Amino acid sequence: MTTAETPEHAVDLTIEDGIATVTLDRPDRLNAYNPTMRTQLIEAFDRTDADDSVRVVVVTGRGRAFCAGADLSQGASTFNSDTADERGPRWQHGVIEGVPRDGGGTVSLRIARSLKPVIAAVNGPAVGIGATLQLPMDIRIAAASARFGFVFARRGLVPEAASSWFLPRVVGISTAMEWVATGRLIDAQEALAGGLVSRVVPDEDLLPTAYAIAREIADNTSPVAVAASRQMLWQMLGESSPWEAHRVDSQAIHHLGAGADVAEGVRAFLDKRSPSFPMTVSRDYPDFVPAWPATPKDVVEQAP
Repeated sequence: MTTAETPEHAVDLTIEDGIATVTLDRPDRLNAYNPTMRTQLIEAFDRTDADDSVRVVVVTGRGRAFCAGADLSQGASTFNSDTADERGPRWQHGVIEGVPRDGGGTVSLRIARSLKPVIAAVNGPAVGIGATLQLPMDIRIAAASARFGFVFARRGLVPEAASSWFLPRVVGISTAMEWVATGRLIDAQEALAGGLVSRVVPDEDLLPTAYAIAREIADNTSPVAVAASRQMLWQMLGESSPWEAHRVDSQAIHHLGAGADVAEGVRAFLDKRSPSFPMTVSRDYPDFVPAWPATPKDVVEQAP
């Protein structure tokens, strides 16, 4: 994923047998997040969405950490966008409310828009952006050695990457506020008890467990049904009434119920065999399921 514009390597993408693996790949810096990682993560999810052979995305870190947070090599000015002019890397993320968009937020919102389910395999420390980056992922599995930290207040910051929206919805407001206000490190068992992860496994079982879940999705489910379901479930977290879910559900059942994947799914069940779904996301994704999250009209995607 190296280009002329971003020669530094920060993210590795591999695709094998329907499963894409996105690996944060700066092990010498404990996979610390930097602008190159931001760019290459967005590129990776653009590629997985565009590739109909990809059914599931697994995200993990290379080496001893998932992601140890932002790269602080710029010292005290690391988060100060006023030290960069409008051609600088922070401004290239785009503009919102007249200020440069939070780079972590551009990545988490891109992950949220994914048409493929995303599994986080957390293989060690996941601090700052390393913790918030996982929140729009669908399934989070932790190695026993994993540690999480929403440490922003200890650095004088607020949570980023749209995590003030995601975190309370994932773990509840009380747990979210405790973790954010203290900024302390959370071990894997506390993350499990709080609902941040769905399971904790021995370190050596982390990737096999993630790939087993991915394999079950890839081998047994309709790609169009999973893509639409993912968008519907996330979108409904922000709706005020179950009537909005009923509205979209009814359209989906009506249109997909007459489609080739449902016919194949029923036949496969009756024949007691594995299904072979013919529909693809690029060709058959239903246009009545709105893209989520929609980009507000006042957001400038790229600064001039």
